[in-house]
Parts: sequence; C-alpha cells; structure tokens
Amino acid sequence: MSKRAGAPPSEPVRSNRSRAVAELLPAIGGAAFRRFGFVQSSVVSRWGEIVGEKLARASKPESIRFAPGKKDGGTLTLTCHGAHAVMIQHIQPEIIERVNRFFGYPAVARVAIRQGEVPSPAPRRAPPSLRTVPVEMGEGLQTIADPELRAVLESLAAGVAATRGLPKVS
Repeated sequence: MSKRAGAPPSEPVRSNRSRAVAELLPAIGGAAFRRFGFVQSSVVSRWGEIVGEKLARASKPESIRFAPGKKDGGTLTLTCHGAHAVMIQHIQPEIIERVNRFFGYPAVARVAIRQGEVPSPAPRRAPPSLRTVPVEMGEGLQTIADPELRAVLESLAAGVAATRGLPKVS
C-alpha cells in the first residue's frame, strides 16, 4: 500500500495485551513536559537531587527554553518564593553548573527567576501497620534476610489468609 499525501497517519501497532499505567505514563508525561519546555521530565521530578532539598523547597523549575533548532545554551525559568529570589540570584552559577551536570552537556546558559508560589511537597505517610501472619503461612518467611521483602510477603500472606472462599466477580 502506498502512502498518499494528506492521508491520515496509520495507527500504531497494537500488542493485544493490557499494559500497566506506569508503562503508558512516560509517553503521555513526556509530551506534556516537552510542550512546557522540558526535554526531560526528570528535571522536575528530581529537582531536589539536582539543587538540594533546601533549594527545592524554595524553588521549582518552570521551563527550559532553547533557541529554535538548538538544544544547548537555553534559559531555565525558575519560580521561587519572593524572599528567596535574591539568594537564588546569588547562586545562579551553581544552579547552572548542577543542571548542566545533570544533563551531561551545557544545556542551560542562564537562569530567569520569577517570583510566585511554590507548592510544598506532600508529606509522606508511613505504611499501614501489618497484621500478624498465621504461623503456618509465616514459617518460610523467617529465613528471608531482606526486611522490606519479608514485610511485603508477610502482608501478602496476611491478605491471602483473610480471604474466605472463592473470589466473587461482579
């Protein structure tokens, strides 16, 4: 079949399987982040690692703008609390260096600061307490050295023990 000018693009090949949302999210999120000037969404999600937790609480990256056709020498726009603008302006060279180190090339040449509200990160909640595992289900779990894996498997065993009969499909 030949492609005609003006014909709609063909549909992507379907894999006929269900996929996890986490598998689909990077493609969707990547398009949204590119629209707002981010080549990589990880700049936003890993901002605390790039500039440090103290600066991440006071600022957030808004966009990276490049000259048409270029992917280096861009302008990073940061939103920060009004009181922190002077401090961030003072350490601009360090921020530029850290962002460029993150990218691995000189992606950012200057920083533009915009004063605004920076949302505080949501507090992390502790995992729910685990129920005790019946003795007959937990004997084999005692030999597992990794405490996190053991806790997950104990939780799974407790869930299995709590169910009665066959699962009901409605």
